[in-house]
Parts: sequence; C-alpha cells; structure tokens
Amino acid sequence: MLGAFLALLSAALFGLNNAATRRGVLGGTVMQGMALTVPIGMVLFFIAALITDSLGAIASFPPWALMCFALAGIAHFVLGRYCNYRAIAAIGTNLASPIQQWEILVTLALALTFLGERLTPISLIAIALLLAGPAIASRIEKRRAAAAAGGEKVEAAPGHKFQPRYREGYTWAFLSIFGYGVSPILVRSGFESIGFGSTFAAGLVSYAAATAVVAIWVLGSGKLGHALALKGESRRWFVFAGVLVCVSQMLRYPALALVPVVVFAPIIRLQTLFRIYFSWILTRDHEVFDRNVIVGTLISLAGAVLIVLPADLVAASLPVPEWVRGLLAWRWP
Repeated sequence: MLGAFLALLSAALFGLNNAATRRGVLGGTVMQGMALTVPIGMVLFFIAALITDSLGAIASFPPWALMCFALAGIAHFVLGRYCNYRAIAAIGTNLASPIQQWEILVTLALALTFLGERLTPISLIAIALLLAGPAIASRIEKRRAAAAAGGEKVEAAPGHKFQPRYREGYTWAFLSIFGYGVSPILVRSGFESIGFGSTFAAGLVSYAAATAVVAIWVLGSGKLGHALALKGESRRWFVFAGVLVCVSQMLRYPALALVPVVVFAPIIRLQTLFRIYFSWILTRDHEVFDRNVIVGTLISLAGAVLIVLPADLVAASLPVPEWVRGLLAWRWP
C-alpha cells in the first residue's frame, strides 16, 4: 500500500512539475531553466545522501556503475530535460505529452537488444496505441492547416490564447524521448553492480554529472550573465519545478523497492493525467485542451500502461477462447 501511494505521489509531482515548467518558460529561457533546475537537484540529492548516511557509498561504486549513473544523468537531466523544456515552450505540455509517451518504445527497443526482452501480441497492440495517440492529438493542426490553405482565417484554438509552434514543438518532444528512454536502462545496469541500497548516492552521481555538463555549456557559451539574469515569477516557477522533479525522482526508487514493477509502472504513467489536470489549473490560457488532444493523450496512456503489463497476466484476465490465449503466448525473437 505504501509503495503504491509513493508511486502515485511521484506521478502527481511529475505532472505538477511540467505545469510549473510551462509557467517558467513563459518568461524565461530554456537555458535559464536548465541552469537553475539541474543544480537544485544535485543539492537536494546531496542533502538526502548526507541524511541517510549513504554519501560514502559513492567511493565503493565500481567504475561501471559510476559511468552508468553519470551517463543516465546526462541523458535524462540534460538531453531529455532540455528537449522537454523546448517542447513545452513551443507547444505546451498537453501537446507534448502524447509524443513523449514514446520514451517507452526506446526503453523497450534497448531492452530487446541488451536485456533479452521479447515482443508479444500484447506489446504490439500497446505500440499501436502509442503511435495512434499522437496522430489523433495532432488532428487539430491538420484542420487548421487545411483551413489556412482554403483561405479561411485561422485563429487560436478554443481554450488557449497562444499559437503553438507545432513543427518545433513536436521535433523537440520527439528528441526528448531518447534521453528519457535511455536513462532507465543505464540506471538499471548501474544498480546491477551495486544493489539497490544506495539510491540517493546513485542519484547524486547522476545529478552531479548533469550539473557539470550544464556548467560547461553555460560557461562555454559565454552566457553566464544571461543564465543568472532570471528574476521574478519565472525564477520562482523554475525553482518550484526543480524541487518538484527532484522529489519525484526520490520517491520513485523507494516505490520500486516496495511494489512490483507490474504495479509501479501503470501508476507512474498516470503522470499524463496529472499533467492535464495541473495545466488546466496553472496554464489553461497557454495550453491546448482540444478534444482530440485529450483523447489522443488517453489512448497513448493506455498504450504506455499496456506495454509494461506482463503478457501472461493480460491474457489470463481476458475472457477469450483457448486458441486466442495460445496466440497471445507468441514471443519474438
């Protein structure tokens, strides 16, 4: 029960983080957000590792684990977060969400290649849902493009006051899935070398590596003054987002330790629904709440949940003939 609650709380904080980030990028730049949120995560993980007396565990990490955790931090907190911020700035969190569900496809592809996982009919159905969600969500843009081609006046869609930059936003949302999709494989590989008793220390390594990369980026580009110039409301929202995403990361690991993945994974995917809910509260004038967007998001969420459920469990729970169960037992490769 506690593990499920922690997973649900983590999903809620992830959703709130994206809404807070949307508020931050309204008045600040992506570089300013990165320069603020990533170091905040490092500081909080350092405090957590210090309190739990796990800071010294880093010295005992084998080189392979250190490399995996460092690369995971760079992939997730630099590549994934940067692309996510760019996508949110261009199209908002609601339009970016269906595309970002594809991160599970990246993780699945890597698991098939390196961890010996197999495809099943259930996972193929889930992949189809993941692909269908963004296609449905993007129908609003197709209607607007057709109207513009026909000489009609194109205005902002009902429910929001901004003009989404679709091509830019979808491109960055798509790129973000690689950072977010690769990091779980790297983290899992790292923990196989040290066990799951030093999660805060591992998170600190990841955030420290990410902070180093962001520092090199900011200093190397000569934009330190720009990064430090963030003030007012955007600064407060970025600080809020940085704390939220760090705390949500801290909740994920205990949840995974307390409940099976089959329970954890569907719950954590509920962050998609929390994103819609919190964006309605905080940024409704800067998001798209078109029916197709909501339906597409829910369809992609269904695919994301289905793809992590064991095929045997799904097949056993369906009221289907035995020959269908036999078909569902197919595996590849």
